[in-house]
Amino acid sequence: MQGKLQLALITSFAILLRCCVTYHSHSGEGKPPMYGDYEAQRHWQEITLNLPSDEWYINTTDNNLQYWGLDYPPLTAYHSLLLGHIANRIDPSFVKLWESRGLESAAHKHFMRLTVLIADILIYLPAIIYFIINSRSWGSYQFEKSNIFNFTKRDVTVLIALIYPGLILVDHGHFQYNCVSLGFFVAAVSAIVQDSFVLSSALFVLALNYKQMELYHALPFFFYILGRHRPSKTNSWSHCIRTLTCVSLTVLLMFYVIWMPFLKSRDLLYNTVFRLFPFSRGIFEDKVANIWCAINVICKLRQIFTNVQLTRICLMMTTCAILPSCVSLFLSPTKNTFILSLINSALAFFLFSFQVHEKSILLIAVPVLLHFHDDPLPCFWFLIISHFSMLPLFIKDELNLAYFGTMILYFCAVFWMYPDLFYNDRTSGSLNKSKSRGRVKQHKKSNGSLLLDLLNYNKKSWLLVMFYVSISSALLLSIVSQFVKPPERYPDLFPLLISVYSCGHFVIFFIYFNYVQLVFREESIASKVKSH
Repeated sequence: MQGKLQLALITSFAILLRCCVTYHSHSGEGKPPMYGDYEAQRHWQEITLNLPSDEWYINTTDNNLQYWGLDYPPLTAYHSLLLGHIANRIDPSFVKLWESRGLESAAHKHFMRLTVLIADILIYLPAIIYFIINSRSWGSYQFEKSNIFNFTKRDVTVLIALIYPGLILVDHGHFQYNCVSLGFFVAAVSAIVQDSFVLSSALFVLALNYKQMELYHALPFFFYILGRHRPSKTNSWSHCIRTLTCVSLTVLLMFYVIWMPFLKSRDLLYNTVFRLFPFSRGIFEDKVANIWCAINVICKLRQIFTNVQLTRICLMMTTCAILPSCVSLFLSPTKNTFILSLINSALAFFLFSFQVHEKSILLIAVPVLLHFHDDPLPCFWFLIISHFSMLPLFIKDELNLAYFGTMILYFCAVFWMYPDLFYNDRTSGSLNKSKSRGRVKQHKKSNGSLLLDLLNYNKKSWLLVMFYVSISSALLLSIVSQFVKPPERYPDLFPLLISVYSCGHFVIFFIYFNYVQLVFREESIASKVKSH
């Protein structure tokens, strides 16, 4: 009973934080003629409600694709249609064809904000809570007496996941429905780690058909399922074939049902798919914290290569970056390796693929949240930098106060609720957290073992210095970006500095998480075998 009360308290706080952010401005507010993502989501409700499905993805007199044309898969369109019907019942002016463009009334804002909040409460929040509660045995570990709410480590992990500021600001501030696709994704992960492969495949198809960027996670799902169903002493040929057949049929059937309205003709299907992958936009648009934007500072890629050449280069680099993680997952399909592979695959796509948006960093942040308990310091470090990397977007949307408020709240909450943050990860060696307070206790070990502990502790000290320098620099850049006017010759100086600085971190994190998956786990397995 007490555990349920703690979870209810945490969930209520997470919802309250989201409600607070909704009172800030949204994307494109008061900025005609195109406005922003808020208007895009409203316009999709208008289009799907008033036009037949044949015209949703095609340029027509009533559907000008240059004005926020629908460019997400059919499940997003169906969601927009549902919301369009609800909006039409509340007030037909919300979705009236042509006449509703640029609508920003107070009543409509309340309606739109509420639709995101309800989607978050119904899909993302339950998926995260379910994953964390059921992913491991938490035991009865309690925090120190300073924890007045008597939270367990499980409760704190839920809190850290639910109040991650990046997703809250993008969905409830900037305005999007990432909580839907990411909620389906987390639910798919929860199912697959419990060996429900068919259910997991169905849930992931829903995520992928809501936002095509879920392709970032597709390969780990494929290789994990394939790796778990290699014939062995415990896995018979018949069982493997039967499960893989069920998974394949489930995926094909769900794709068919979701895409059925767009299979009427080859041209309709082609136009729909083309809208989902707009290669004509170029390798990137805004300043994004990936490799290509960083390289472009020195070497103007679009002046050297054609669009087709850049597409091929991105495909080759992304494939090479993903391959080691996927091969490792196929050969060693454990649940922890699967989560790590999700991080590595999504990071590879973000750093090297074509036409990446700054908001795509959320596709890495969510699996990092799922991995938080196993490696807290690197995960916390990544989450802070991922939030920081979207600062230019938040400044554009006038979410400055919300950015700083949620960042400070998250930082303080994690430090307060997770006192062993710096002493409960892979880099801590075997030192007890009491050493952080200067009380190095005598262990019943040999002198050589104690010396090794001290060396590990010294490495830990350097890591803490690097952490604080990194976060302090990010904080300084955040302040400068908002309060210092850039030189007239370089108006995009600060967004560029933020993207390059963040990209450097993401490259290091990519190397680190690949090391953990490919090398650290192999060493751990070898040492366990040797000890036995």
